Amino acid sequence: MDKILNTGRYIFPLSFLLYVGLHLGKPDVGAAFVPDYIPFPYFWNYFTLICILLFIVSAVIGKYDKLAYCMMALYVILMALMVHLPRAMGHDLDASAMMSSIDREKELEMVNFFRNIMVTGALLAFAKFVAKDKRVIG
Repeated sequence: MDKILNTGRYIFPLSFLLYVGLHLGKPDVGAAFVPDYIPFPYFWNYFTLICILLFIVSAVIGKYDKLAYCMMALYVILMALMVHLPRAMGHDLDASAMMSSIDREKELEMVNFFRNIMVTGALLAFAKFVAKDKRVIG
């Protein structure tokens, strides 16, 4: 049973490959999530892609993994607060869309907000209980 449970150490960080695929395959979508007050949305899309890849590599090989989990948690909570929560409240949504479409987008953004909160909790738990390399963050 321990062997099965130990696979979670790899499954969780590798699940972030989905975001790598989205940032790489659909850069317009990733750039669209960058708030208007932050310049160079495509730069941030690709920068985020690189950071997520570095997180995955660090978590899987176990080098600087505690730092990587903490930095990824910071990124995810910032996305929740700076992107998904404002959009859930109706900011940065296309005003020309039909009202039912806007309501649906707001609902999806609220789901994204809560998902990010849950993932932040999981990342912090991994940093505390799974990470092995505590060189930078003791």
